[in-house]
This record gives sequence, C-alpha cells and structure tokens, in this order.
Amino acid sequence: MGEQTRREFLRRIGVAASGATFSLLPSCAGIGQAIGSERKRPNIIYIMSDDHASHALSCYGSRINRTPNLDRLAKEGMLFNNCFCTNSICAPCRAVVLTGRYNHLNGVIDNRVEFDGSQQTFPKLLQRAGYETAMVGKWHLKSAPTGFDYWNVLIGQGPYYNPPMIENDNKVKYTGYTTDIITDLALKWLKERKSEGPFCLMYQHKAPHRNWQPGPNYLNMYDGVKMPEPDTLFDDYTGRGAAAREQDMSIEKTMNDSDLKLKAPGNLTAEQKKLWDAAYNPKNEAFRKANLKGKKLIRWKYQRYIKDYLRCIASVDDNVGRLLDYLDKAGLAENTIVIYTSDQGFYLGDHGWFDKRFIYEESLRMPLLVRYPKEIKAGSVSDDIVLNLDFAPTFLDFSGVAKPADMQGASLRPVLTGNTPKDWRESMYYHYYEYPAVHSVKRHYGVRTRRYKLIHFYYDIDEWELYDLEKDPNELNNVYDDTAYAGVVKELRRELKRLRKQYGDSEELSQKFLNEHLKRRRPQPKAGQKK
Repeated sequence: MGEQTRREFLRRIGVAASGATFSLLPSCAGIGQAIGSERKRPNIIYIMSDDHASHALSCYGSRINRTPNLDRLAKEGMLFNNCFCTNSICAPCRAVVLTGRYNHLNGVIDNRVEFDGSQQTFPKLLQRAGYETAMVGKWHLKSAPTGFDYWNVLIGQGPYYNPPMIENDNKVKYTGYTTDIITDLALKWLKERKSEGPFCLMYQHKAPHRNWQPGPNYLNMYDGVKMPEPDTLFDDYTGRGAAAREQDMSIEKTMNDSDLKLKAPGNLTAEQKKLWDAAYNPKNEAFRKANLKGKKLIRWKYQRYIKDYLRCIASVDDNVGRLLDYLDKAGLAENTIVIYTSDQGFYLGDHGWFDKRFIYEESLRMPLLVRYPKEIKAGSVSDDIVLNLDFAPTFLDFSGVAKPADMQGASLRPVLTGNTPKDWRESMYYHYYEYPAVHSVKRHYGVRTRRYKLIHFYYDIDEWELYDLEKDPNELNNVYDDTAYAGVVKELRRELKRLRKQYGDSEELSQKFLNEHLKRRRPQPKAGQKK
C-alpha cells in the first residue's frame, strides 16, 4: 500500500500525521512457471502469524490498522467473525492445529512441553495421500517437525533480525528481516517443488510476537501520529476476580526497556543498527526529556507499543501480498486454498494489557480468512462458532482424506460453502494451563456461547465469572452472583460439564497435569544426594 493510501486511512480514523514515512518492501524477483494442469485435489497454503489480533485487521473493522493484502483474502473468500482458540498460547495452539485434538490429549498443555512428533497429524495424513508437504517459519514445538518433505524453521521463538534456522536438521544462518526471509523461503520452495501433484505449505510468521521489532522499511511508520486508545486502557478490574487483578501483563508495569525500544536489539548488523538508531534515538531522547509520570507515562508506553506492533504487521501484510501475487502469476490461485489466521488473539492495550492467555474476548478470538475460488463465494461472512480444532479436519475433507475418529474438530467445508449443518455447535470449550508461569495468568477453563461466557479459575483460587456479552461486550461486570442470572449459571454449568465429557477433559486430568508441572519445578537432588 502506497504512502498516500496509508495517509488517507489515517485521516479517516481521525488521527493527525506529521512527517510519517511509509515504504514498501521489495517485491519478489522472478516468478516460477505454473506447475502442471488444473488438479482435482486442491493445494493448501496455511498462513499463520503469531499474536495477530483480529481487531488489528481492517477487514475486521480495525480502528488503528489497514491490511490491504489480508483484506484481499476476505474480499475473495470468507471472513469468520467467531473463530476461537481452545487455549490462547503459542505452542498449544500449534499442537491443536496439527492434531485436531485438545491439548489434554495431544499433550502440549503449555509452552514448556515438547510436542510428541510421533503422533498423528494432518500433514502426515496428507503426505500419505500423495501431497508434497512443507513447513517454513515459526514452529515453536521443541521437537523436530515430522510429516513434512521439507522444513525450515526458526529455533524457538526466533529473532526478528538475522535468524538462525534449522533446515531439515541442518542449522543455517540468514541475514535480513525474518518476516521477509520466511517468505523468501516459502516462495523458493513453491518454485522448486519436486512433484507436480498437490501440495500443502505451512507458512508461519514470528511477527507480530513480543517484542515487536519493525522491519527496516517501517521503522518510522506512524511517527507523529497519535493512535486511538482502547476504551479500557485504564481498566481498574473492579467487578472482576483475583485473576484479572493479579496478572503480570500490563502495559503500565510489565513492559521492559526492550519492549519499549529504549534498548536496541543486540544482534543487528552495522547497517541495520545504523537505521535502527536513526529511527529510535531521537524519539527516545525526547521521551527521557519529557520525564512522564502516571497516566501520561502509560499513554506513551501504549503509543510506543501499538505502533511497533502495527509496524510488524505491515511487513506481514506486504509479504502475504508477495505470496498471493506469486500464486496469480504462477497460475495456482484457482486451485489453491489459502488460509490466514493467527495462533490466538492478543490484547492491544485492552484492559491495560498486552499478551493473551485469558479466555476474555480479545485473546480468545482469532482472525480467520479462507479463499478457495472453486467453492467459496467471494466476500462471504460466517458468524458460526468455529475453532482452531476444526482446521485439520477441514484440510483432510478438501483433500479427500477421511477424518480419523480421534480428531475432535469438524470440517469447515460446509460452512465455507454456505451450507452450515443444522446441528453445528452453539458453544465452545476452552482450557488454559500455564500457571504458575510468566505473566501470572491463573489456570482456568470455561464455555462460551453466542451470548454468555462462564469461566472457572482454579489451582490457587476457586472463582467463577459470568459475562453477558450482549450487554457487556468488554467483559467488565462479572454477574455470576447476580440472582437475575441464576438460571443462566445453572444452564451454562450443565453445558460446561457436557463439553468436558464430550472432549474427554476432567478434574482428574487437570490434577495430573498439575502434578507433572510441580514435578518439573521441583529442584533436582545434587549428585550423591538421595532423591
């Protein structure tokens, strides 16, 4: 998107820009030739960013961002308004996508558990059915990828600049901006594929994960712009329980100097460091001279955070555009399913927070855009409740592969074609485990229906919360103890029990995982000591 278009957008959302600089990443040089003739089985490209909240996409009505290339997928396919994750944290979401099973069954309940790569996954099933498979970008599951003919993944979270990566068990160091590099590798694989049969590419970005380091072309984007603040930036958590009050993910208290770019990254090349310092040093000097306190300081932190977050997304959007352009020019667009999503939602200053983890709306909700010209009507929108649990069965359905009995999700194919089954789900189940841990979000599980959300926080507390999303969309008023909602509580507790039974979750499993967690945290005896 050109400078003038971005400026027009900023004017439309009511913010003033002075001296803002916008630029585009270079387009991919050269386009591969179309591979073979039109095939019956579609190709699949699964694009997943990290922590991209749906309210940071313009196709979802964002007040603060414009994403023209991602919007193109919505215009040419289907946008889902109610796509939710089953556990709002990175590795568990990825395990759910691969297996089509809840975390208490696939084993990855939190970011500290290694994924068992020997278990059944949809890439393995597609591979056996004749698909050429590849995984490029952020993996974040500790074990080596399995079920892929080719893989090239970041090590752990991976850095924003100059990433070391593992390519089919070999370590390779790249120089450049990670979002660009991941796209370069994805395009290279597409152009050099060994087979003329159908393919499945998992193309997964690190961005816009913490600590939100923009690419060299976007370091000055939004300079001089005052971004709109969320209505709940100064939420005091009145009317909520201990979980909301005791978290450690606030813009006010939790963000550090690296998050706020008061400290430069340590892995930049000399040229990258020069550009970085030119962009941030003057802004940082002005901040230090201002000596801000109280709400003024929080507001400054929010502006620094949200601009860097959106700068990272600008690079993701540009690179998705590169991929879509390649599909057009290579003659692959018509027979390729393109999916864009994130591993979960994210707080963009909502409730004064960043990060995710809670079952509250901003982190529960995921963007989901799906384009497949052969079957999906352009510009269609779904309000059905769908889950990341459904992705694997959907890919198998389109590929003509039978869904294994132990996959717990449902294929989205009828929804995508405008034929939602009459018995489609009207509620969803959620379970978060990673506590005690970073950000101090307490363990909880819950149920969300179209109107209500019931949550049980447990482990070191025993608290229930109920929200009427129709009357209280920002989830500010817990009405669990309100007698007017006694019937709703009873009904939702019954539904929660039903869902836990349906998906095979239980108090016994929660205790089992808790015991395993405590065992990992317990200090190990030194040599010569009794265990």
